[in-house]
Amino acid sequence: MKVSDALSATVMRFRRSRADAPSGLVAPVHSDRRTKNLTKRLRPGDIAVIDHVDLDRVSAEALVDCGVAAVLNVAPSISGRYPNQGPQLLVEAGIPLVDEVDAEVFTRVRDGERLRLDGGGLYRGDELLALGRPQTPESVAAAMTEARAGLATQLEAFAANTMAYLQRERDLLLDGIGIPAIETDMEGRHVLIVVRGYHYREDLVALRPYIREFHPVIIAVDGGADAVMEAGYRPDIIVGDFDSVSDQALTSGAELVVHAYRDGRAPGLPRLTALGHTAVVFPATGTSEDVAMMLADGSGAALIVAVGTHATLEEFLDKGRSGMASTFLTRLRVGGKLVDAKGVSRLYRSRISPWALLVLVAASLFTIVVAAYSSPAGQVYLTFLAARWDAFSYWLTGLLT
Repeated sequence: MKVSDALSATVMRFRRSRADAPSGLVAPVHSDRRTKNLTKRLRPGDIAVIDHVDLDRVSAEALVDCGVAAVLNVAPSISGRYPNQGPQLLVEAGIPLVDEVDAEVFTRVRDGERLRLDGGGLYRGDELLALGRPQTPESVAAAMTEARAGLATQLEAFAANTMAYLQRERDLLLDGIGIPAIETDMEGRHVLIVVRGYHYREDLVALRPYIREFHPVIIAVDGGADAVMEAGYRPDIIVGDFDSVSDQALTSGAELVVHAYRDGRAPGLPRLTALGHTAVVFPATGTSEDVAMMLADGSGAALIVAVGTHATLEEFLDKGRSGMASTFLTRLRVGGKLVDAKGVSRLYRSRISPWALLVLVAASLFTIVVAAYSSPAGQVYLTFLAARWDAFSYWLTGLLT
């Protein structure tokens, strides 16, 4: 056989093997019905399997930060109740999103098993384990447009939940009855409340001059404690049910306030007890974000600066639970001293380019040189520098020769 014929046969075999090879993405698969818990175990390149109706923006950002290769959702990522922002964030990041996957995927797939995702199907070899509906930027945009029509209905439900919360917590909201005493002194001081929510990283960076000047009391809400530590600060108080905060943050020396139900149940207390920590219990119906604001207000804070909290109707709805109505009322209570830092990073950006700084430095050096030549003292100093340079050149020349 000629060499050219043998080469042609090898190329043909390679092409046939490539054609026969299965297509799609092959990667480890990790699953959990709670997205918050799953993101703690994900590694870059993993396939995430979740059960999250109306995927919110914060959860989607966490998935993107984990570097997932694809997301399979057992539930519809956009149910149509309101225009939630999570799916759009995923598809814009180029992460494949498959919706309404067979619910049996949680029992059929071993955690960490390497499987193949092809289109909307998840395969073990040639065996189809689960099938879903792939989302595209076009399908997500269309679903978001339809979902905006449902805002009126959601607004009515939001208003009803607001009234129900007001009836249950009117003593706490109006008179501050039930706010526990804490050790951290906030009387007359600025308080910075950090929630790991929208644009929290950018706003913490933008607030560095404020933090450096005023040294506010830092209250972190659950995972916001890790956000504070990542930014180079230490939280003074951590508030929440402690389901999304690291052990490192809990041992940072911050005072701990457990958000409990009205009947006294505190799901986060057993974890703290196991770690040997003591905590103040704050029973309240609302969210941990509300608890942090009411704690600061009830402790005499002069100003409350909020980072990553919820401010708009879509953000309240995007949280995915009716309890966010409490945050609306809490903001009304503390509104006189509340400053929302949301968007600070977008409102204020330095417009000085590196080239402008370089020109400024060059102009300054030129001015200094001209001033030195123009004054007798400057000429003496320049003569001294020239002599020192000649001495250095002479030494360097002798060293090399």
